Amino acid sequence: MASAHGFASLSNLGLTYCSSRRYRLLVPQFYRKFTADSCSRVSVTACNSQNPSFVVANRSKIRDFRSFKSVELDRFLTSDDEDEMSEGFFEAIEELERMTREPSDVLEEMNDRLSVRELQLVLVYFSHEGRDSWCALEVFEWLQKENRVDKETMELMVSLMCGWVKKLIEAKHDVGDVVDLLVDMDCVGLKPNFSMIEKVISMYWDVGEKESAVLFVKEVLRRDIAYSEDGGEGHKGGPTGYLAWKMMADGKYRDAVNFVIHLRESGLKPEVYSYLIGMTAVVKELNEFAKVLRKLKGFSKAGLIVELDSENVGIVEGYQSDLLADGVRLSNWASREGGPSLYGMVHERLLAMYVCAGRGLEAERQLWAMKLVGKEADGDLYDIVLAICASQKEPGSIARLLSRMEVTSPMRKKKTLSWLLRGYIKGGHFDDAADTIIKMLDSGLYPEFLDRAAVMQGLRKRIQQSGNLETYLKLCKRLSNENLSGPCLIYTYMKNYKLWIIKML
Repeated sequence: MASAHGFASLSNLGLTYCSSRRYRLLVPQFYRKFTADSCSRVSVTACNSQNPSFVVANRSKIRDFRSFKSVELDRFLTSDDEDEMSEGFFEAIEELERMTREPSDVLEEMNDRLSVRELQLVLVYFSHEGRDSWCALEVFEWLQKENRVDKETMELMVSLMCGWVKKLIEAKHDVGDVVDLLVDMDCVGLKPNFSMIEKVISMYWDVGEKESAVLFVKEVLRRDIAYSEDGGEGHKGGPTGYLAWKMMADGKYRDAVNFVIHLRESGLKPEVYSYLIGMTAVVKELNEFAKVLRKLKGFSKAGLIVELDSENVGIVEGYQSDLLADGVRLSNWASREGGPSLYGMVHERLLAMYVCAGRGLEAERQLWAMKLVGKEADGDLYDIVLAICASQKEPGSIARLLSRMEVTSPMRKKKTLSWLLRGYIKGGHFDDAADTIIKMLDSGLYPEFLDRAAVMQGLRKRIQQSGNLETYLKLCKRLSNENLSGPCLIYTYMKNYKLWIIKML
């Protein structure tokens, strides 16, 4: 039988609680004694089988089904069904409503007299407000034991259960009541082909009850209720991971990170995959944060806002560092609890974190860590990390990352050197950028025009500051020899210095 907990929550929907711990919809109470059973349910034995206020089910009453205006009823009950209902169907309804015997005993006795369609209609009948919803679960449990649950019956019962859960949520019942109902569902063997826990989370989320969704996940973890670890739609993680994923879908990346960490530090045990989802949220938050910083720098250059002062710079750096620390904490939990099978995914997310944060040395370490655990990173990621290291002028990292280039194709080599060149440009290391252009030309590779122009512009600005012409002239001459630049480019800028040697070029 179903547990007594779940349907207590339906009291505001027309249910009343009986001393028998059986929940009734507008039907009399009975005095019963209990025997403990599995799944926290009770076995009920009637002590009083008579009650003058009992209303016997009859054909006109059954045919008044449509007054309930139920989607399930419209789907499963037709006028032909009404005409073809057997006497056994009406007797079963009457006997079940009388509550003098266990539903399983009643159905066992009438097993041969009830068709699959009639059994489905019994479920629908007792699922409506004004009826005994508890009995619907009892009937379904018996059907499961008798192996009489086909695909259509399963879909019907799942639909009924979803309707009950939805009503509880819309009526703002306690989260514990919803969890109780899911426990009842599991006890009677109702196994949807989707995660009912995720369905409930979605229901809460879609009606804006986001705090209730968090409380629901906490209650599921606290009770250690079983759940599917493959949530579909390309994500895994069970209740914690699914809710974190829902937060990310709404752009609440920081909330998702804090949520997973909070559960773990509260003594609960989120599923391992939720740590990976939390790390993904860190990556997304870092990426959005980087976009905002680029916009601020753009506004500053345009004179629309003042540059960030040292205090604000410290706040920015602190926020980024806190995010990275959260990501590392999540990675440690994932590695420790998930074992070697997750190492590759953990390092992959750490790599993405450090790339978004512009941490070249840390990102390079993750590249080699991925390689060691057998998860080779894409070549483009090596190039991106190379550019970051170049912008920060990390010669050791640059040398190690360039060592891969010797065994690549000319096209791949050009792409790698172009990333190196752009990294130097971004970091303002124009001498190194000029050397990279010359190195590319020596290898028969031609840098893009915009890259060459950016280096030339940077070198010209430096001449204004320091007067150092050597690198600039060396690069100009080499570009001219390759027919990539003419003397006019040099003369146009240098004529202000009245250097007669320029006119001789």
